[in-house]
Amino acid sequence: MESQMARIQIQQTSGKQEIQQPHAQISIQQPKAEVSMKTTPSKLSIDQTQAWEDMGLMHISKRIEKFANDGRQGLLKGIARRVQQGEELMKIENNGNPIVTQAITNAHDQIKQLGIKFIPSHFAVKIDYQPSEVQIDVKVNQPIIDNQAQKPIINYQPGEVSTSMGQYQDLQIDFINLFSESI
Repeated sequence: MESQMARIQIQQTSGKQEIQQPHAQISIQQPKAEVSMKTTPSKLSIDQTQAWEDMGLMHISKRIEKFANDGRQGLLKGIARRVQQGEELMKIENNGNPIVTQAITNAHDQIKQLGIKFIPSHFAVKIDYQPSEVQIDVKVNQPIIDNQAQKPIINYQPGEVSTSMGQYQDLQIDFINLFSESI
């Protein structure tokens, strides 16, 4: 007796899956910042007028004015001196000798004072300085970002399983000496 078992044959094809992810489309632009600057110029002014006047170097109109004031003061001093001397002479009867005293006073000039007169006084030069001002304005521009995401590309092929009979069952029986000839 010979027997053969049945066999099932299975054929399988694997499934295939492909996934591709395209890069996103990105655009970035950075506009330049806008900077504006405004500057006011500095100013320096130096006034030496008083220093020049202290040294005797002045404009002709100032010189005329000064000489006129000095002449007026000299006139007033002279009038005051003559009034005083006249009053002394009116009161000659009082003790004293006004004629001799006035003669000595009028005969000699006053003692001149020596000194350096061409050096200007302290702080005669006036300085005024206004520093410059700088105004800076900055306008920051934000970046322009454009982003477009791409969907993934998916390809899928499903697998297959097929079954078939690879070998059928079989049973063979042989009899030996089933019929004997001797009988």
